[in-house]
Amino acid sequence: MESAQDWHSAKALLEWHIELGAVDAIGDAPVDRYALDPTPPKPAKAAPEGPSPVHAAKPPAAPRRDHVAVAKQIAAAARDLDALKAAITDFDGCELKRGARNTVIADGNPAARVMIIGEAPGRDEDIEGKPFVGRAGQLLDKMFAAIGMGRDAPLSKDAIYITNVMPWRPPSNRDPTPDEIAMMIPFLERHVQLVAPELLVLMGNTPCQAVLGRKGILRMRGNWDQGWGKPVMPMTHPAYLLRNPAAKREAWADLLEIQAKLREQA
Repeated sequence: MESAQDWHSAKALLEWHIELGAVDAIGDAPVDRYALDPTPPKPAKAAPEGPSPVHAAKPPAAPRRDHVAVAKQIAAAARDLDALKAAITDFDGCELKRGARNTVIADGNPAARVMIIGEAPGRDEDIEGKPFVGRAGQLLDKMFAAIGMGRDAPLSKDAIYITNVMPWRPPSNRDPTPDEIAMMIPFLERHVQLVAPELLVLMGNTPCQAVLGRKGILRMRGNWDQGWGKPVMPMTHPAYLLRNPAAKREAWADLLEIQAKLREQA
């Protein structure tokens, strides 16, 4: 029979176990550590005193503004050309305005028999604030001068009046998008109503889309149509003629058609 340990021996043994990393006293009964839950449950959070905080509901998204409807309302309210120009200048629905230097409205005699509608300002037009002043504009002036007409003609019967579908230059001279065209159509239609020309000349696909609702200028050019109660002559844009000089023969034929129509209506 082993003799009982004295107090000093027991103390030395306990200190030795502590040095080895023991932190718990040995119980009287063995404990199977493998049978214990490896992840003891976390203590439950104490319930907060007082009423639960009320979280504010997320406000509903603002409804998207119908810029076409706004444009129709503003354009219809314009009683003269000055009011229409101010309305176009103040209109903020089109993103193109934010990148443009100038709002390009029109040039020429508003009493003219012929109203020419182009697509959109280019770099030169954006700088000067007038439509058709670059190379394409210079060619346009020469084309109509050949049939005795021009934007600076002293008599209204020989004058032309020029505008564009878009009053702001698209970036890198890209084509205007359908949405951009749609929001400017009310202004353009009101422009035609106030000027009241005898006929319209549509230079390129964008004005054909705006006035006639379709594209395909190479098929449409040279053929009379009707739009907004006016005879309409689609023509290829002067910029196209600069790139394709052979097409000037067709443009000359279109100019002669315009001249003949004006003589009929004189």
